[in-house]
Amino acid sequence: MSKVKPTIEDVARVAGVSRATASRVINNVPGASGPLRARVHAAVAELGYQPNEAARALASGRLRAVDVIAVTYGPGVGWLGTHPYFSRVLAGMMPVLEGARVQLRLHAVGLAAAGDAIDEITADATVGAVLADITPDLAARFHRRCRRVVSMVPTAASVPAMQADNVGGAYAAVEELHRLGRRRIAAIHGPASNPCAIDRRIGYQRAVHDLALPRASADGDFHRDGGHHAAQRLLREDPDIDAMFVACDLMAAGAVQAITATGRRIPDDVSIVGFDDSIAAVCTNPPLTTMRLPVEDMAAAATRLLLDGVPAAGHRQRFPVELVTRDSTPTPARAKPAR
Repeated sequence: MSKVKPTIEDVARVAGVSRATASRVINNVPGASGPLRARVHAAVAELGYQPNEAARALASGRLRAVDVIAVTYGPGVGWLGTHPYFSRVLAGMMPVLEGARVQLRLHAVGLAAAGDAIDEITADATVGAVLADITPDLAARFHRRCRRVVSMVPTAASVPAMQADNVGGAYAAVEELHRLGRRRIAAIHGPASNPCAIDRRIGYQRAVHDLALPRASADGDFHRDGGHHAAQRLLREDPDIDAMFVACDLMAAGAVQAITATGRRIPDDVSIVGFDDSIAAVCTNPPLTTMRLPVEDMAAAATRLLLDGVPAAGHRQRFPVELVTRDSTPTPARAKPAR
């Protein structure tokens, strides 16, 4: 037998307030005292009440929308339009929203003013928000103010999130290079504050430890220029490097340019495995072997979760990461003999 969903009238009755007061509190409208707000929130929690977002939007005159939030770490937001990751997030979301009468709004938020921007976005949220790239503290701040949120990566423990196997993917990348006979495998990592970059760093470190390989790494900041400069530095410090694990394809594209500029051949002299399987992977010369991150599938799942209602705190949906072999690693016949 199906359970009847609680209504706002039920919330008002349990809290001992009028329907109008319950509505003001639920919609975060001024006009109710602190004790009344506490009683309404307690009733909402007790009943498991979830507001009807369509009705709320109609009543307020606001359009229903899913907000997509990306935090920019450098000056300006021009890189947002050229980074493959964000276009893949939007590509995954848009088919889910077709026919749902829900708009998509993209916010590029500068890190310095991110706190205030988060507060403004939560105040105007209707269906909810997908956090495409955000720090754990900002994700937790959003979730405290608006429960209708899903992060594309695990951040704060309470924030619902999609979770790809970044640790396992990085480990598998190093294992593949080792299987092909590479023994001086360097890494180019992403930003130290980015959850995906952190996990990929951990995966690399575990793999070189387990395989008893020397460790060499540099930071590339998830941009082409960063990958280029990091590869130059690594080869300058250790000319015998014969492979690189690069924590995103865009950095790997820069690394390819740096390596070939020295006269080294890819994959014969230096093999490369990237991460993401973005458009950058097939546009390099040679095309990149990479670990495929199913960004479109993750973004679609996040969007469906929001359309279904308020996601449960701490929700996790897990996705595998898979090796895609291309020409930046040798075929087994051309692999180096094990030493």
